[in-house]
Amino acid sequence: MRRASAEKITVVVPYYGYARQDRKMTSRVPISAADIARLLESVGVDRVIAVDLHCGQIQGFFGPRVPVDNLAAARVGVDYFASKVDLTNPMVISPDAGGVYRAKVFREGLNAQAGTDAGLAMIVKQRPRAGVVGQMDLVGEVEGCDCIIVDDMIDTAGTLCKAADLLKAKGARRVFSFASHGLFSGPAVPRISKSCLEKVVVVNTIPLASNAKTCSKIEQLSIAPMLAKAIKRIHQRQSVSAMFDKKVAAASAVVKADAAPAARQARA
Repeated sequence: MRRASAEKITVVVPYYGYARQDRKMTSRVPISAADIARLLESVGVDRVIAVDLHCGQIQGFFGPRVPVDNLAAARVGVDYFASKVDLTNPMVISPDAGGVYRAKVFREGLNAQAGTDAGLAMIVKQRPRAGVVGQMDLVGEVEGCDCIIVDDMIDTAGTLCKAADLLKAKGARRVFSFASHGLFSGPAVPRISKSCLEKVVVVNTIPLASNAKTCSKIEQLSIAPMLAKAIKRIHQRQSVSAMFDKKVAAASAVVKADAAPAARQARA
């Protein structure tokens, strides 16, 4: 595209590869998330659209000439739980300390849209090594609550299923899960099928594995409308962040409603 004299190139990366390798924990470990950013820059990308980066600081791996729009899939999840699930005493759960902000944003959206008074709790987990979850502790009260575990991705579902068991043991009424990226690798689907989870909801940033498609507990939502709006706003030089600002969206709707009669009269 660059060699064909494209004026501007915007790349849409719903699932950013190597996103979890965003820091150097031990010697001789690559920071692959930064390497991917440099590769994209080197081939001439002008802008990047991603969905729920594993770590927001990944946006800083790109130079100042390549802005990154990190879209939040929580809006799609909030719409689902506000309209299709009858929640009782809802409680939004962060599965680790790093995801508290994500869970907080989800809770605020749920309260605003569904008119609920959802609470917030957090699970503190210890990992003896990568991919292995040790002890888990709950910070908050969930007895008699419908819990929604909010995370950015589900890989092998080990953490998710253990978190659901912990919430049930603490008296949770029902346990749901929402995540942006459903990897469902290895034993993920069998674990979810046998777990106490009511429903695991993900968006279609990546295709579902074949066994995940047939699992009754897994549901996939489309993120295409949100990506389409972001692409349109970028190419019309409008604010992308305004998509997620309810006050701006409401004001825009009022302006369009006021302008509709005048537009009809002009056409007549």
